[in-house]
Amino acid sequence: MTEANSNIYNPQIIRPRRTIGSRTFDFSRQVAVMAIINRTPDSFHDKGRTFALDAAVAAVENALTHGADWLDIGGVPFAPGPPVSEAEEIDRVVPLIEAARERTDAVISVETFRPEVARAAFAAGADVLNNTSGLHDPALADAVAETGAALVITHSLAQPRTPYPRPVYDDVVAEVAEFLRDRIALAESRGVPSDKIIIDPGHDLNKNTYHSLELTRRLAEIADIGHPLLAAVSNKDFIGETVNRKQLERVEATIATVAVCIMQGARIVRVHDVGEIVPAVRMVEGILGWRPPAVARHNIV
Repeated sequence: MTEANSNIYNPQIIRPRRTIGSRTFDFSRQVAVMAIINRTPDSFHDKGRTFALDAAVAAVENALTHGADWLDIGGVPFAPGPPVSEAEEIDRVVPLIEAARERTDAVISVETFRPEVARAAFAAGADVLNNTSGLHDPALADAVAETGAALVITHSLAQPRTPYPRPVYDDVVAEVAEFLRDRIALAESRGVPSDKIIIDPGHDLNKNTYHSLELTRRLAEIADIGHPLLAAVSNKDFIGETVNRKQLERVEATIATVAVCIMQGARIVRVHDVGEIVPAVRMVEGILGWRPPAVARHNIV
């Protein structure tokens, strides 16, 4: 455990300087902002606003204009809902990945629980598999290992798109950490290099609000596992329930949560409101001394 200063936990990360796709990040002193782009009619936050391909491409362009480092593209929500075939999921994500790759060298990840969708996404230009099912299907790791892509391993308990009511933990942070260590070992045993792995504690995924708040308070314990930590907290229900705000009224509380996560060791943040979150993240980096001011004229000139 290394304290960069009295205000922040700076974990010892396995190979903190990483090239993902065409972008290089130094996660010892840098935070990547991942923009959420969903081609789903029943998405958690935007409720289908970017389901049409032209709307999704416009969302990609908007995210890039506002400084996103990373685009996370998904075709099936985590939550239970109408069935989506593998072919339909590929039809949703591949054209968008291809359009995004034509426009940027930013990192592109695909969020899926299906190995063949991951393979199709990699062929289309994706750099990362973002798997919210905790490698429920170990063949996902095989798809990653075949291509040299990176892998996000997320804690969740249910099978993909399956309800998991009233989750119970004795110690949510310890149990999430144990799960992630186990899944990391599985990925490595299937050929995924350690320095290609990113971890996500899965705020709200098979967890209630108290669990997600506890994870946020003690996020440094997850960061201490040693892989770059992704915090996917944007506009989630634990935020809405904590401050009693509806789905589209949570951006301010999301900004506060993102800042706390960074201070606790998160180095990738997955967000909806890129225009609002990017300046907040860059300000945190500036306060921590990781990023110089873009302009420094006050009482100098």
